[in-house]
Amino acid sequence: MSTTTDSRTALRICPLCEATCGLTLTIEGTRVTKARGDRDDVFSKGFICPKGASFGAADGDPDRLRTPLVRRDGELREATWEEAFDAVAAGLRPVVEAHGPNAVGVVLGNPNVHTMAGALYPPVLLAGLGTRSLFTASTVDQMPKHVSSGLLYGDAHAIPVPDLDHTDHLLLLGANPLESNGSLCTAPDFPGKLKALKARGGTLTVVDPRLTRTAKLADRHIAIRPGTDALLLAAMAYVLFEEGLADLGDLAAHVEGVDELALTLGEFTPEATADACDVEADTIRLMARELAAAPTAAVYGRIGSCTVPHGTLASWLVDVLNILTGNLDRPGGALFPQSATDKTPRPAGPGRGFGLGRWRSRVSGHPEAKGELPLSSLAEEIDTATPEGSPIRALVTVAANPVLSAPDGDRLDKALGSLDFMVSVDPYLGETARHAAVVLPPPPPSQAPHFDFAFNAFAVRNQVRYNRAAVPLEEGRMAETEILARLTLAATGMHGADPSAVDDLVIGQTLGKAVKEAHSPVHGRDPQELAGLLTGDSGPERRLDMMLRLGPYGDGFGARPDGLTLEKLLAHPHGIDLGPLRPRLPQPLKTVSGKVELLPQPIVDDLPRLRAALRERPAGLVLIGRRHLRSNNSWLHNIPALTGGTNRCTLHIHPEDADRLGLADGDTVRIKGAGGEVTAPVEVTDGVRTGVVSLPHGWGHDRPGTRMSHAALDPGVNVNQLLDGSLLDPLSGNAVLNGVPVEVSRAGATL
Repeated sequence: MSTTTDSRTALRICPLCEATCGLTLTIEGTRVTKARGDRDDVFSKGFICPKGASFGAADGDPDRLRTPLVRRDGELREATWEEAFDAVAAGLRPVVEAHGPNAVGVVLGNPNVHTMAGALYPPVLLAGLGTRSLFTASTVDQMPKHVSSGLLYGDAHAIPVPDLDHTDHLLLLGANPLESNGSLCTAPDFPGKLKALKARGGTLTVVDPRLTRTAKLADRHIAIRPGTDALLLAAMAYVLFEEGLADLGDLAAHVEGVDELALTLGEFTPEATADACDVEADTIRLMARELAAAPTAAVYGRIGSCTVPHGTLASWLVDVLNILTGNLDRPGGALFPQSATDKTPRPAGPGRGFGLGRWRSRVSGHPEAKGELPLSSLAEEIDTATPEGSPIRALVTVAANPVLSAPDGDRLDKALGSLDFMVSVDPYLGETARHAAVVLPPPPPSQAPHFDFAFNAFAVRNQVRYNRAAVPLEEGRMAETEILARLTLAATGMHGADPSAVDDLVIGQTLGKAVKEAHSPVHGRDPQELAGLLTGDSGPERRLDMMLRLGPYGDGFGARPDGLTLEKLLAHPHGIDLGPLRPRLPQPLKTVSGKVELLPQPIVDDLPRLRAALRERPAGLVLIGRRHLRSNNSWLHNIPALTGGTNRCTLHIHPEDADRLGLADGDTVRIKGAGGEVTAPVEVTDGVRTGVVSLPHGWGHDRPGTRMSHAALDPGVNVNQLLDGSLLDPLSGNAVLNGVPVEVSRAGATL
């Protein structure tokens, strides 16, 4: 409701982290001047964090690009949209025609899943290009969870989430939701939910090498040695079998491989794993007994348990413990969300299963996972020739900054400079986009519609919300949906076609398939007639309407008159609550057996590495990352409101290790790893365990040619430069970012 002629309010779901909180924006003219929590939002109910409160500052950042940039005579210069897309077509198509589609690489960054456009158009671009050279932020983050879910359930996107509002016992590993707001578990006010758990008499256990804010809230904090999460979880599973505590309950009918698993874990006794994990055997047994004894319980692991040498095994064992205690797919345990845009649920039964390694990277032979190659291998795929296939000669990056987010940014920095052509869709001229021949800047979030396709699939409560743009598209700007549609056309030989052709193509293909599926509510109907029933002001809205109507809560194009449509959603601006998570097995399973396959062969083949880890001990210091509530990877460091206070890019070190190395608080140190070295100030703290040092991720804004003026004032250091990219979890291709060995010395000293 407007308060004055020049001031009004508008609703907007926050796109700055995975919590997806509802915001109420105050807008003066076309400028967002304030953001507060939307108390009527069906999901977040008014919760807001510092990132959401800074929405206006992020939205109005003066360093955001407003027009396309095209490289001429070696310099990026402002250009028209027509000139920019002409340059894209001229740069990409010759590479495809001369060297094949795999010579064009595509890099998708984390912000893609925070925008409506990023969910709808990159799949069409990839299908049109036909390239296998796909790299995303998933392989420096959560790919192990996708792989373990694919192997267990036959679907890489079938990720159970903890029922935070109802569980009696929560075990968190490598997760710090009081800082991160949660991840692969979409939960506004995660801190409040943990406090509510304790208030109702529940138990919170946190496993983390750091005494994080979340760990301080816990009933028990286990300061594990970094990288040994899988050993701890395997030992807990061993105890469940050894002491007769494994009880699948109603799950038993849906699970195969329990007896085989018991035999496979025979070496992972608490006594055998205690020294490697630096967790006493009695504590491991107690954790297993408490998990089994709780009325309901959930185990949840995140980035700290994924970005380690055994990330897929740790992710698998998280679900193994939920299964063995009967807590998978039951209220209070870990359940499978069902979003409003899920495809029409098919009948339960055997599926195609999940395949790994359908192709491999050209240079090092890394197997693909979920259609992606490791982001760590991008540099070598550009700068290394082999007898087989062409190196990557052209690159498309969408909301990606791998120079900072991937290992060995210096090598990648040089490799990007050698490309024949590069186009970046990016609001900033950052460390990666500065290499592009064409930069296509999307508008700020207030000028874009918003629907959370990805995060609703991981939400702790089923709900659906949609916002149209809060502010009209500024003159001279282009909607991100149109940018990506035109990019798709330019890259696939259809340059100059109407961008609506992309949406029409997807609608036609989707409806054409739906009418042939016996379980679909539109089976046997005319796809053209269905397309004519779609509503919406744009192609993206028509696609959203189609997905809602075909989804599990949809109206089925009239088959279920009370069901969901875009029009119904627009009539509920604060969203529609679809109810608590519910048991869904066996319907989500797509394994070949139609059951949860508890001990898939790729897991069996990787377990010898874990057995070898029983005997491994780090010789010196190991490095881990850390999160901050006012930060999200490298995105938000150009926003003054989110970077104030003390220097956050410091090396945390325990007092005992500092004394041994002769270091004092505030000293400048050199940190050296396999990929290089950086210098940073020391922060001596008992918040990190002995033998461990910690640097945050996403910093290092000191490269020339960028236009991020505030970030450059206090650039910090790129922690990923300490990595050479050779350490990967072999099943998922995920980079090992935590638990890596480093050497630390006072700056100026000889290492």
